[in-house]
Amino acid sequence: MEWLGKMNEAVQYIEDHLKKEIRVEKAAEKALCSSFNFQRIFSYMAGVSVADYIRKRRLTLAAMELLTTDAKVIDVALLFGYESPTSFSRAFYGVHGINPSDVKKPGVKIKSYSRISFEITIKGVEAMNYYVKEAKAFRLIGYKERISMENGENFKRIPQMWDEISQGGRYETLMDLNDDGELSCLGVCADVDGKMFDYYIGTASKHPLLEGMSELTIPAGTYVIFECVGKLPEGQQKVWKRIFTEWLPQSEYQLANGPQIEWYSDGDPTCEEYLSRIWIPVIKKP
Repeated sequence: MEWLGKMNEAVQYIEDHLKKEIRVEKAAEKALCSSFNFQRIFSYMAGVSVADYIRKRRLTLAAMELLTTDAKVIDVALLFGYESPTSFSRAFYGVHGINPSDVKKPGVKIKSYSRISFEITIKGVEAMNYYVKEAKAFRLIGYKERISMENGENFKRIPQMWDEISQGGRYETLMDLNDDGELSCLGVCADVDGKMFDYYIGTASKHPLLEGMSELTIPAGTYVIFECVGKLPEGQQKVWKRIFTEWLPQSEYQLANGPQIEWYSDGDPTCEEYLSRIWIPVIKKP
């Protein structure tokens, strides 16, 4: 329960700073986790990225400011962190479907996005299949790209990266280098720095690197491994959400800093019975 309380403290920090500078790393500190983990947890639990939530909350309050006061558009734009009336108007129209100057016109409708509050969900009907593993260190080789978490860019770019590698023939080349059948096709998030992280499409291998490949040592440690059944990405997204809303709050573990791994089986990832797994590094709660 304490973990969810910390997430709500992070939301409170965001709410308190909607008219000020919001530093995601400060919100993450409130949640007692890294910026990367906070943004990932938030996205899966809330269904929107941190950046999108902040934008919609600010523009909700901005619309109310314009509706109930005599403030000028330029003043409201600056109040909510926009550098110019043009950028504010573009963002405002994107959320409300109207220009800021039209808010007080009769019959005009504006949207309102409420504050988020995280609560524990206890279902108990659908089992979560997982096991704890003390994993040995291993060498990952594969294709790496530096990915941004700004505006949910990671959710767009990673599927594109998989498509590019699969269609370009590099996937088959990579799988031919695997020398550990249990660690064949992997997607790994690592080396987090602020709003950026390295994403690898790789495999466990001791072979020399081929042109265009990179390597990463996955450290030994305790991992909780969750089974996911369902087509991608929905099958994994459902389990990620349940990890954060159901399993972690009630478990004896908390997230540890380190690579987060997704394992993919052979077969058709669009099939409803497709099998994949999520590995999260953990430590015992104090």
